[in-house]
Amino acid sequence: MAGKTLSEKIIGEHCGRDVRAGEVVVVDVDLSYVQDGTGPLTVRRMKEMGMEKAYNPKKTIFFLDHASPSPRMELSNDHEFLREFAGKTGIILSDVGNGISHHNALEKYACPCDIIVGADSHTCTNGALGAFATGMGSTDVAAAIALGKTWMKVPETFLVEVNGKLPKGVYSKDIILHLIGEITSNGATYKALEFTGDTIAGLSTAARSTIGNMAVEAGAKVGLFPPDSETRNFLREMGREGSFRELKSDEDADFERKIEINAEELEPVIACPHLVDNTKKISEIGKVRVDEVLIGTSCNGRLEDLHIAASILKGKTISPE
Repeated sequence: MAGKTLSEKIIGEHCGRDVRAGEVVVVDVDLSYVQDGTGPLTVRRMKEMGMEKAYNPKKTIFFLDHASPSPRMELSNDHEFLREFAGKTGIILSDVGNGISHHNALEKYACPCDIIVGADSHTCTNGALGAFATGMGSTDVAAAIALGKTWMKVPETFLVEVNGKLPKGVYSKDIILHLIGEITSNGATYKALEFTGDTIAGLSTAARSTIGNMAVEAGAKVGLFPPDSETRNFLREMGREGSFRELKSDEDADFERKIEINAEELEPVIACPHLVDNTKKISEIGKVRVDEVLIGTSCNGRLEDLHIAASILKGKTISPE
């Protein structure tokens, strides 16, 4: 019998038996979270189901991060609604100003080989630590918060192997945009994307989280990085080294597809309007007027990203246009 993928191993641990891709299973959930756009519906669903307690409030988080600060009355009321429910149930509240949910989860809560569900499609960011982290609808997350369990299909795995040294000006964002351009925005629907290779081994956790964050843009259920020495170092910096563990796919695991990328051949890539898989090399688009630039968001809002931007801008001024 073939070996197991990382996804099969993690999910099997959380339902107490051996599993294979394609099976539908019920699993224990280690961490659940919502943000202020999805949280109010989640809480209302919990109340409708008569389940107004969290199974594990210390592993449940409400992040007020999308409307931060709130721009209008309705969203301010949503914030109050979530604050009140968190106060009654003991659920952790990450209030306005404490940062983006996925960054916070990586730094403070997510652990390798956890199963994490969030009412936000980019929950898969936490795959950077080797957690099986996936976004779900508010009703499913409501049940997970209340019961500590959820259901899912064990996904087939695409193994993405990236080798070689990244050229100057090419980053992890270019790796994932290149991949999405190759397989399309639905090319990995409900699959696990597992990233390996010496290029991946050399990426920081911040860089890996950019790839993990965008796994969903290819339709993937999860974007996984096997926990390694970089994972251990990151957790040590966060004061959480005790949560580190190693786990990886077996060499003879049954991968649905293997994709090889030569990092040395990559160029800076951009997703052009209006689809994420409408990718082009910067060298292919010619001169395009830019009116506005945002550096941040849940995909590229880390200190490392700001350092790169600062190094490019150093000694220069911003165009008046």
